[in-house]
Amino acid sequence: MRVAIIGSRKYENRRRIQEFIHKLRERWGDELEIVSGGQKDGADGYAKKYALEFDLNYSEFPPSHYPYNQHCVLESFNYGKPYAVWHYHSRNKNLIEYSDVVVAFIPKGITSKGTNSALKEAKKNEKKYVIIN
Repeated sequence: MRVAIIGSRKYENRRRIQEFIHKLRERWGDELEIVSGGQKDGADGYAKKYALEFDLNYSEFPPSHYPYNQHCVLESFNYGKPYAVWHYHSRNKNLIEYSDVVVAFIPKGITSKGTNSALKEAKKNEKKYVIIN
């Protein structure tokens, strides 16, 4: 089960993400893979932190202008490109297509354009998704 954990960089409730991932681990065990967009702050960063702390399978899809790392699903030649805003949209598309379900962590009152872009992609690909505040 590939669960994409995405969300706002302003999401600060690390405990909620930790508990959520722990419940997923209890339910899916070794079949669970946490997927992230590779941002260091907010929901993506916490998803990575707790997936690795719980020794879970972890994969990420950073934008193409980020450096390649050991958790990247795509080949290394896809990374280290000059910055372009469309890299985020391409990343979201790849992340959603790779995942089975999507969980978006967005604080109340925050508009997250990137997360909304990913959720739009989830709808388009008929992926199940949930938004958690």
